[in-house]
Amino acid sequence: MTAGKVITIDGAAGSGKSTLARSLARVVHLPYVNTGLMYRALTASAIRHAVSEDDVQGLLDLTRGLRFTLGGSDPHELTVEGFDDRALTSPDVERSVSAVSRHPRIRAWMHEVQRALGADGAVMEGRDVGSVVFPDAVVKLYLEATRAERIERRARERSDAGSDEIAAVLEARDQLDGRTNPPTPPPGAIVIDTGSLDADATLRTAIALIRQHAPELVP
Repeated sequence: MTAGKVITIDGAAGSGKSTLARSLARVVHLPYVNTGLMYRALTASAIRHAVSEDDVQGLLDLTRGLRFTLGGSDPHELTVEGFDDRALTSPDVERSVSAVSRHPRIRAWMHEVQRALGADGAVMEGRDVGSVVFPDAVVKLYLEATRAERIERRARERSDAGSDEIAAVLEARDQLDGRTNPPTPPPGAIVIDTGSLDADATLRTAIALIRQHAPELVP
């Protein structure tokens, strides 16, 4: 699929994808699509309805009750009907989301929805958006950071969890995510090491790269 107005941001959990993607969407005036929220919504629904993370058909049945739309402003972004941020970032969801999202049939369903959401352009972040969902995106970014840096960043985001718990959950997610999507940049991606960069510096770096590769997207 040709994706002339899609910017993808891949990277491991805690590498800074969400912060960059939301800020970048404001700059380039494109919708922000956090694909991870889609898998989190399915995981939260599975927990709510007591569907096992190994029950692929049961999980697929739950997808019929999920509603993903683009709403709000500054930026226009993905919303999940019936779920708030607290439900989607709960420790239970954090522990189970990788197991739910590992199934090829689940990922195939999600990929089709993600392509529809980004059909008119988007800043889209996730684990495989640059390699599978929009492999022809006009700009593909890949964020890297050490495990310690990712734990520290996630701890700042999740003030309701201790650092030991965050470290354990992140390690488990890395292991499961690595089996589904090995942590390597997709073909053609530009790597940004976010370890020594704060959010503003990461955004400036991304904008400079986009100006080099797709200046028409930057006002």
